[in-house]
Amino acid sequence: MTKLYQFQTADRIIAGANSIQKIGEHLHLLGTKVQSVLILTQPSIKRLGFVDEIISQLSSKGIDTDVNSDILPEPTIGNIEEVFVKTSNKKYDVLIGIGGGSILDTTKILSVLATNDKSLRELLGTDLVERTGIPTILIPSTSGTGAEVTPNAIVTIPEEELKIGVVSKFLLPKLVFIDPVLTLGLPKPITAATGMDAFTHSLESFISNKANPISDMFALESIRLISSSIIEAYHHGSSIEAREKMLIGSMYGGMALTSAGTAAVHALAYPLGGKFNITHGVANSMLLPHVMEFNMDAITDRLSLVAEPMGIRTEGLSEVELSKRVVERIIAWTNILNIPQNLQEFGVTEEDVPGLAVSAAQVTRLLNNNPKELSLKDMEAIYRKLLI
Repeated sequence: MTKLYQFQTADRIIAGANSIQKIGEHLHLLGTKVQSVLILTQPSIKRLGFVDEIISQLSSKGIDTDVNSDILPEPTIGNIEEVFVKTSNKKYDVLIGIGGGSILDTTKILSVLATNDKSLRELLGTDLVERTGIPTILIPSTSGTGAEVTPNAIVTIPEEELKIGVVSKFLLPKLVFIDPVLTLGLPKPITAATGMDAFTHSLESFISNKANPISDMFALESIRLISSSIIEAYHHGSSIEAREKMLIGSMYGGMALTSAGTAAVHALAYPLGGKFNITHGVANSMLLPHVMEFNMDAITDRLSLVAEPMGIRTEGLSEVELSKRVVERIIAWTNILNIPQNLQEFGVTEEDVPGLAVSAAQVTRLLNNNPKELSLKDMEAIYRKLLI
């Protein structure tokens, strides 16, 4: 039986160095009159002057602009609701999100909260948003989440010690600007964690049960771009070439997961973020080689195809050997990039493992994408590999 698959992304993507200097010229693409704009960002982006650049462009067109930078790095449901209350007393024609994945996700959520008569809790899940939101312009400042091109937004639920997604076509933005200049000043730890997060999106999409010709195209090119640039971007952060490859690779990873979805790595990562505040990219990076090793016997044919775009020599090697080298290369990267490998550094103990597994088991949306079923014991065993 032929498998059905689909793909949908942002309405328009504008890419290239200094492309955010052209925002004012592209507002007509939104298809609506723009008189008032809310910019959502983070303090570090404000300090770098990128927000001032956007405000200047909008002011020259007589557009009123407000700025909010109260969004947390891993936003909780309460944090997002507070920002919504604070900004909902004024009608905005457009929301602009400029920052990392948390900023972009929150911008998407605020967009639909403004037009749907539902609370954020009522939107958690898939296809629960009923109406289109305020038009959004998304501008990533990290090369990690690909959130600028996905219909997903992730929220931390503290009382459940878990992260849950809002998934809806109405979260897709009208305009995206991919400007590598914004990423030139990223600190090494953020470059490492977000870069490995982007790689995880692509690799999981490629081995997902929902992988298809569309997602494969984006996933493999994402893997090629990230593999050829992540170490360079880490060691030489001012390389515009490496930064652009990482940013485009991250975007392609977002496009791949939009069609195929991520799998067990992300499912196991969410409780680590929800309970121990381990940043998403770090959690994914720690788990990635161990989940791939668990999946190995079910994905050898697929994993071996990843070797060549990762820059691994393939001549004379079997699928099994190539698959092992892929995992070895991932482990080598995590060492070079100084990704933590011990959950004890974050306060995780042996006593926490059963609860983490139970929480991860609730993320069925992602576990169903994994090519091999995981029992609670399987998940516990993977977590224990990171208790060194």
